[in-house]
Amino acid sequence: MSEDPNTPAPGSTALLIVDMINDLDFGGGKSMRPAVQKAAEAIAKLRAEADKAHVPVVYVNDNYGQWHSQQSKIVEYCMREGSHGRDIIRTIAPREDDYFIIKPQFSGFYSTNLPVLLPQIGVSRLILTGIAADICILFTAADAHMREYDLWVPRDAVASQDGQRTEWALEIMKTSMDAETRPTDEFALAEWIERADSD
Repeated sequence: MSEDPNTPAPGSTALLIVDMINDLDFGGGKSMRPAVQKAAEAIAKLRAEADKAHVPVVYVNDNYGQWHSQQSKIVEYCMREGSHGRDIIRTIAPREDDYFIIKPQFSGFYSTNLPVLLPQIGVSRLILTGIAADICILFTAADAHMREYDLWVPRDAVASQDGQRTEWALEIMKTSMDAETRPTDEFALAEWIERADSD
């Protein structure tokens, strides 16, 4: 383990929160709000556990056309009056010490600083959470798998417009990318960390 508990050691985990800073202003966005809210609640609990375990939290988020914006501007934009995701963002908004990466495409690895950041903070294991399970989570998981990251995609911490598509995506990640997909109430962060120590 690293001497500094706030500095992840090689082989350690990062919690990725994908596209949860979201106004849900797209076709089907309003209807998927209940599923996103449930995922946000699971992510918030997982984030609290991550804080206690000194696991870094990395937000990877679309920019919604705000190409020149910083994190605060994207949060402000998605929390504007009338946003379907406003209350959800209050549950899961990034904090000052969290990492925040803006992505231009589906995968969190495509044309972003994520491939540089993760090795710099000694991370080789990822917990993928957020939306949408069948698009951005799936694409990010595929790129992570190709880079040989161990993956946990808690099924209660992801959502999409269709529950069947969420299950389909989880099955692909489990069978083709060797991802752990048990929910947070069946598989704890401590167990995920202990698994790394036993490998």
